[in-house]
Amino acid sequence: MAETEFHLNQMVDALLHPLKEKYHDDPGVTVSGNMFLYFEEGNPAKVVAPDVFIVFGVSKKTRRVYKVWEEGKAPDVVFEITSRSTLQDDLGRKRVLYQELGVQEYFLFDPLHEYLRPPLQGYRLLDEYYVPLMPEQASQDEWRLTSQVLGLALHASGLTLRLYDPAAARYLLTRPEEAEARRAAEEGRRAAEEALRQAQAEIARLKALLDKK
Repeated sequence: MAETEFHLNQMVDALLHPLKEKYHDDPGVTVSGNMFLYFEEGNPAKVVAPDVFIVFGVSKKTRRVYKVWEEGKAPDVVFEITSRSTLQDDLGRKRVLYQELGVQEYFLFDPLHEYLRPPLQGYRLLDEYYVPLMPEQASQDEWRLTSQVLGLALHASGLTLRLYDPAAARYLLTRPEEAEARRAAEEGRRAAEEALRQAQAEIARLKALLDKK
């Protein structure tokens, strides 16, 4: 469970939702989060709950839990939105576990900039061991990393981690941004329909005047 609303918004609005939308039409990509992930058959104590994870080559479906031995593989990418209560676990046990499970990339973000220095950090699997990724500092409060697996750039600015698609030259829309875009599109549609209605009414009025002459 997210520790604060900052963590919840980051997890759901800025990561989970954009990634689900990005892979919405690909039946072979699973995007999920805050779900129990069991990694040893017959041992329910062997469980972890990644904040956000992406798996390629696993069918998209609604799950109650994720069992590695049934799905055939562990996640390819994991994001943890680290907090006061999870930092040691995220950097310790989970990092070692994700490495052992073969998670290709592991990213951590501290939205409140309280514990991680820098607040955006990552690891990439190389020869079965994690290699730390060095984020680029774009400004005093802005950091960048690249996910080779996702083909996305990770931009941390202030309290927010955004996902940038270099192929499309745009940021993936957060849930609030997508909702605003839908509202704007709906308002545009209604305005266009009203303009068409007024134009048709004016044409009818002019036609009526011509018919009288």
